[in-house]
Amino acid sequence: MRSIILQIIDFFYQPFARFMPRQTFRYLACGGGNTALDIFLYFICYNFVLHQQMVVTPVINISAHIAALFMSMAVTFPTGFLLSKYVVFSDSNLRGRVQLFRYFVLVGICVLLNYALMKLFVDRLHFYPTIGKICTTALVVTFSYLTQKKFTFKVTHSG
Repeated sequence: MRSIILQIIDFFYQPFARFMPRQTFRYLACGGGNTALDIFLYFICYNFVLHQQMVVTPVINISAHIAALFMSMAVTFPTGFLLSKYVVFSDSNLRGRVQLFRYFVLVGICVLLNYALMKLFVDRLHFYPTIGKICTTALVVTFSYLTQKKFTFKVTHSG
């Protein structure tokens, strides 16, 4: 499966080779695909699984839009990790469980960054929400890529 994914991504890489490294393109392709999957699953869960209705449990009531968020993340968290581990940063020699823990922490930080940056851009700086989301996404994607490359899936050199 890894080989097929790499062949497809690398086929489309050629026009971008002058502008960015192959690893960056792979990150954008895998991350973009996983984000598209997340949005699609969110839409399906919110509209057709939950029927836009609150989820009532004995402990807590969860609004449909938040429940759909967690439902879609249940799929896209592991797919994002696996794509990062085996397609984008496959040269990392850290143990898998270390990578998984670091990826989990990174995703949590990215969720908080998304929230904080949207509050900053829209509520404080009065950006139009779509412009705020574009700025937020650019910053969070850059942070995520650098963190995954330098921390989550770093390559350690034995010396």
